[in-house]
Amino acid sequence: MEIKVLGSGCANCNRLVKTVEEAAKELGITDPVQKVTDFQEILSYGIMSTPALVVDGQVKFSGRVPKKDEVKKYLQGGEGETTSCGCGGGCCC
Repeated sequence: MEIKVLGSGCANCNRLVKTVEEAAKELGITDPVQKVTDFQEILSYGIMSTPALVVDGQVKFSGRVPKKDEVKKYLQGGEGETTSCGCGGGCCC
């Protein structure tokens, strides 16, 4: 499994890395969590806000730090959001 956290290295990005690592460990996933800070690579995923989680090449969410239980769902194959910021399309999407 390829797990990436996209972001600049800000506090929220670091918090997401920690949350994803904890969730993966609890699920018995030993694949490393990759931190992607390269702006061009982040843009290649088509996201407009960070942090973001990418699992096996699919963007699961961006623009927020979800709770660990939600991250577990995504790591177990749950579908991602259809909006970039998690707003449901009401503000910017």
